[in-house]
Amino acid sequence: MQSTDALVTAVIAVGMGAAAVIDLRTRRIPNILTATLAAIGVGLAAAGMGRVGLGASLLGCLLGLAFMLPGHLFGATGAGDVKLLAAAGALLGPTATVYAFLYTAIAGGVLALVVAVARRRLSQTLVSTSRLVSHGEEARIEIEGTSSNNRFAYAPAIAIGVVLVALTW
Repeated sequence: MQSTDALVTAVIAVGMGAAAVIDLRTRRIPNILTATLAAIGVGLAAAGMGRVGLGASLLGCLLGLAFMLPGHLFGATGAGDVKLLAAAGALLGPTATVYAFLYTAIAGGVLALVVAVARRRLSQTLVSTSRLVSHGEEARIEIEGTSSNNRFAYAPAIAIGVVLVALTW
């Protein structure tokens, strides 16, 4: 691993770890954290110290945003989750961001099943998921409702996906 790879991997590990812990505790990902990670990614790329060049850093950021935004618009993820993968994309570049998103989706699915089983809501979760796909707005309102215990922190899934990609460079 080159020193630039080690630097980017360290930034990713610390940033994603912090986001996961904060999200688990508060159910929020601070804008200052995601903005800082994105700025570091773009800054390292611009200085020639990143894993990717400036153009690839910016494209990775846009891809991270584009991949997560639909989930947010349907009510399945928070805005902080969108910004977190976008920030990771600035560090990873476009190709690695695609893989990070795929690994995140797998990790998120596994975590959702674990949470649903732990909360004894697996059947209801599966029904709600199918309704989210077929009846977006109605299901979004139910997901965002405070009466049901159906939300969980998604930053840990993003952290798993992004760190796995960073470690496999």
